[in-house]
Parts: sequence; C-alpha cells; structure tokens
Amino acid sequence: MTDNEIKEIEDRCKLTTPGPWKSLVEGREIESGDSFIMTGISESEDIWSDKRGADIYLTGATTVDQDFIAHARQDIPKLITEIKRLKSK
Repeated sequence: MTDNEIKEIEDRCKLTTPGPWKSLVEGREIESGDSFIMTGISESEDIWSDKRGADIYLTGATTVDQDFIAHARQDIPKLITEIKRLKSK
C-alpha cells in the first residue's frame, strides 16, 4: 500500500461524522424501535447528550453489516496508525 493510498483512506475517515460510533440493534441493545448507528458518543457520555452526532439508519443492512460499519469508524484510524508505525521501521 502506498503512502498516497493510506493518506486517501485517512482523509476519507477524517471527513466522516466524529466517532466513536456504536451499533444499536433492536432486540439486542434496545428493546424497540429501529436499529441504527449512534455517532459521536463516548462511553461515559449520556446517550441523550446534544454533543453527539446524528444517528445513521441503514436500509437493507444485516446486523453484522451494521456492526462492521459502526466499528470501522474506530478500526480504520487504528489500522492506519499501525501501518504508519510498521512502515517507519
């Protein structure tokens, strides 16, 4: 992977709604309502905080697709950091 490819991925990630993102699935984390991705909320923050981002609703996504998308917001920056670390050796 080239440095330019890494930068393009990093730039796309930086343009997204701030993280962390959390997948909330009806019947798993929430009792009723729609499954969605909650954005911009930290573990210690109240889910009703007006600091968090807009919820993301996905049409036609499976639970595992939604979980993957939500985790990608945290996973991609970690992977980029690790790639840069390994390339700098």
